[in-house]
Amino acid sequence: MSAATFIPGLVSVSFRKLSPGEIVALARECGLHVIEWGSDVHVPPGDLATAREVRAMTAEAGLSVAAYGSYVRLGEADATSFAAVIETTAALGAPAIRVWAGKRGSADADEAYRQRVLDQARQLATLAADAGIVVCYEYHVDTLTDTDASALALLRATAEQPSIRTLWQPPHDRPVEANVASLRGVLPWLQHMHVFHWPRRGERAPLADGAARWRAYLDVLRAHGGTWPLLLEFVRDDDPNQLRADAATLHQWIGG
Repeated sequence: MSAATFIPGLVSVSFRKLSPGEIVALARECGLHVIEWGSDVHVPPGDLATAREVRAMTAEAGLSVAAYGSYVRLGEADATSFAAVIETTAALGAPAIRVWAGKRGSADADEAYRQRVLDQARQLATLAADAGIVVCYEYHVDTLTDTDASALALLRATAEQPSIRTLWQPPHDRPVEANVASLRGVLPWLQHMHVFHWPRRGERAPLADGAARWRAYLDVLRAHGGTWPLLLEFVRDDDPNQLRADAATLHQWIGG
């Protein structure tokens, strides 16, 4: 098995108050290589001119687009909006669309709701696959990926569609061993990871404070091999200086 390759990057919604140009400049300064561009501020769905402009400025800085961070809520969305999301993703040059697996936690979702999420996942993934794009679930509370068992059930239910994948970020308030098992479970579907450290939910901390946990997660990826974008998010105080520190920490961990 080949050695793992890590690609450091940034989730643009970490800095909603910054312009795309400012984000590109900051990412480049920090030695980051890829950006997941968010749809809520930086690249609105259907705004193809902005998508192309952001794609060009990203490339001109020597960076790449990792994904389009949409806020599509599967099972809740108007399916007529899917075409615009895919067109925007393509114009942005993103290989993946981030989506949310509904807006109910798995404990509050009955089978009919889960089926609605799956039906829309298949519908969007079929359209996206025609454009050479994959669809990735956000790994998040208050959705059907809020537990490992629910997330895996969702992924296995659409295993016939290789264009459906997932992101991963560490669930909070759990032992590191449980999170390591969580990460191992989704490896066959993993697209990229969101990297941050919260000692408790909502409490942002310097990434360096999570060294023991993140070294364990990176060891899982090293053992598996492959190429893994690692995208920094939830920067403490939305502070560019904290991003500089977090990026330096990430570079130290991955040897880049």
